[in-house]
Amino acid sequence: MFSRRHPYLFFLLVFSAIIAGSSVVLSLLNVVYQGRSEIGFGEKVGIIELNGVITDSRQILEQIKDFRDNDSVKSIVIRIDSPGGAVGPSQEIYRAIRKTVEVKKVIASLGAIAASGGYYISAAADGIVANPGTITGSIGVILGYTNFEALFEKIGLSPVVIKSGEYKDIGSPVRKMTDAEKKLLQEFSDNVHTQFIDHVAEGRKLPSSQVRDIADGRIFSGEKAKNLGLVDRLGNLEDAIEWAGRLGGIKGDISVVYPPEEKLPFMKYLMEMSADQLGKFLSRTNISMITGGYLYQPY
Repeated sequence: MFSRRHPYLFFLLVFSAIIAGSSVVLSLLNVVYQGRSEIGFGEKVGIIELNGVITDSRQILEQIKDFRDNDSVKSIVIRIDSPGGAVGPSQEIYRAIRKTVEVKKVIASLGAIAASGGYYISAAADGIVANPGTITGSIGVILGYTNFEALFEKIGLSPVVIKSGEYKDIGSPVRKMTDAEKKLLQEFSDNVHTQFIDHVAEGRKLPSSQVRDIADGRIFSGEKAKNLGLVDRLGNLEDAIEWAGRLGGIKGDISVVYPPEEKLPFMKYLMEMSADQLGKFLSRTNISMITGGYLYQPY
């Protein structure tokens, strides 16, 4: 018998087979339990999830492009649960969706909250579905910082700043802001706010003046947003998938597909998770220099 003549080699072969079989089983279980079906053929609706504060657009942009170029994906639903975030990433995602609607239908599904930058992104889609109680709107721009000047004086610290331009330390937390600096930042905020209004008007096919009338940072329920023309339909994710599938020409039952989950090395995962948590902490406390964005901050 081979197992008796070469027991160690036999053990290694059996052990390798067990490891290989376990890997296959675990991979299949991962697909099943994650609910991210990548198996099968036919026409599908692609679902992209945008959750949390928007600080980076890279992954979402890649997912949009992959679904846009995939012929089996007939339409896309972008599921948004976000209070907004940084201006640049929000604008990049908006632009990617506007590019995509030229070749296939995109429907935005608003979850618990899709405010400020979250709503900004949804406005790029062909249609928007919200729950009646979804928190949305908040069309505005916020700039903020914390001034520690009084605290530094109490503990005897005297910060020293050397700069090469008048406005290089604008928003410094160790001194009062000048009138000229306030004016400059207000002009910046107004300019970015106008971009927000114009892009919502473009995506929703509304007059800019109509959007400007309600673009004062106020939030709306999904029901109120529908009455204002900011949302098309009231419903949940399932309703959004059904609408997207029919718009994409799918007959009968509608299958969905999610992007494959990105596998990160363990240390990189920890570093990115820590950076994300730090960003969320800073966005809540404003402990930074000037922070600005399309962000709903209920404080």
